[in-house]
Amino acid sequence: MNAPMRQAATAGTPVIAVENVTVRFGGIVALDGIEFDIHEGEILGLIGPNGAGKTTLFNCLSRLYTPNDGDIRFNGTSILGEPAHRIAGMGIGRTFQNVASFSNLSVRDNIRVGAHSASRSDPVSDALRLPWVRKGERDIDARVQELIDWLELNEVADLPVSGLPFGTQKRVEMARAMATEPKLLLLDEPAGGLNHDEVEELGKLIKMVRDEKGVTVLLVEHHMALVMSVSDRVVVLNFGRKIAEGTPEEVQKNPEVIAAYLGGDE
Repeated sequence: MNAPMRQAATAGTPVIAVENVTVRFGGIVALDGIEFDIHEGEILGLIGPNGAGKTTLFNCLSRLYTPNDGDIRFNGTSILGEPAHRIAGMGIGRTFQNVASFSNLSVRDNIRVGAHSASRSDPVSDALRLPWVRKGERDIDARVQELIDWLELNEVADLPVSGLPFGTQKRVEMARAMATEPKLLLLDEPAGGLNHDEVEELGKLIKMVRDEKGVTVLLVEHHMALVMSVSDRVVVLNFGRKIAEGTPEEVQKNPEVIAAYLGGDE
C-alpha cells in the first residue's frame, strides 16, 4: 500500500467496526469479545487454526448469524438490525468458500445476478417495464460488461460456468460479488482448490480490487503465503479469542500465534 493510502486507512470512521462481539452456541463460546476495525482502502487478513471462530465471525458480518453480545458497525451504523438479503444493497459484497455460482447459467448471467441483487427493482415494476427499470437494465448491462472486460472473461462470457476451469469459476464469483458495487468485499477462503499459479493470480486480483476499484477487503484465508503477501494488517483468532493484530511481519513473529499454529504452551 502506498503512503497516501496508508494514511487514509487509519483516519476517520472505520468501514467496519467489530465491537466486543460474542457468539454462543449452547454452552460453547464460538467468539469471545472480538474487537477490531477495518479502515477504508485496507486489506485486512483474518486467520486462525481450524475452529478459531473465523467462519462464525464472517457469518456475523454477512448477517447469517446474530451475536449474543456486541455490535458490528458499517460506516458508523449498526448492521445487526438488517436481514441478510439487505447486506448487498448496503454496500457489503461477499464470495463463498465453495464456489456458489449458478452452474447452468452463463458467465454473463451469473454476474448479472450480482448486479440485480443490489438494484432497487421489484417484480411489479419489472413486469410493467417502467422507464426507470429499462434504464436500470441498461446500466446493469454496462456494469456487467465492464467487469467482464476488467477480469478478462470475454472469451468465456457466454459459456455456462459449469464447464469452466475452477480458477476461472473463482474469477466469475469475484465478478459477481463486485457487480454489487461493494464498499467492503468479504472474501471467504478464495484460494481453496487453487494451484500455485492460480493463487499468485488471485493475490494480484485482490490488490486490483483495492487499488483500481477502491474497495476495502476482509480476507478470511488458510493460505498463509497469500494472506501475508496482500494484507496490510492481520487479525488472528484462536478458540474464539483475538490473540494478535498487526502487520504481517508483526503477526508472524508473535509467540502466541506461533504456539497456536505449531502447538505448545501459550
